Amino acid sequence: MAGDGQVTMGDTVVKQGARKIRRMYNDRVLVGFAGATADAFALVARFEAKLEQFRGNLNRASVELAQEWRTDRALRHLQAFLLATDGKATYLLSGTGDVIEPDDGILAVGSGGTYALAAARALLRHTKLSAKQVATESLKIASEICIFTNGEIVVEEL
Repeated sequence: MAGDGQVTMGDTVVKQGARKIRRMYNDRVLVGFAGATADAFALVARFEAKLEQFRGNLNRASVELAQEWRTDRALRHLQAFLLATDGKATYLLSGTGDVIEPDDGILAVGSGGTYALAAARALLRHTKLSAKQVATESLKIASEICIFTNGEIVVEEL
């Protein structure tokens, strides 16, 4: 999982070296996030609690968080996305209650997410790069296109 370091407020860069990826549940789960920073942190904390509650069961924790996110009055106004993986499954969780597992195992969120996703798919289809190299290169490409994405890339592996 890879993330850039840029945090913006409107059209202003306020931080260049943010860490948007967290290790959870005894380093067995990686979570990445995008969206409003405070909202993302709130959701990461709730997701971590769900992982603990369901003993690291990523699927169950994801579904339970999405249900809570969708039905809780305060949570449903949070503007953020989460990506979560345990190395076997990968999910995108959204505030509308979505829990999406991609067909090809590749997901991206954030302003440069669509660019990074397209680049990652092309690199996987047409190169022999490792997953870490694909994640890094796809974010570099996104940072060259999207003004809200920078080249301060952090990669975490399970």
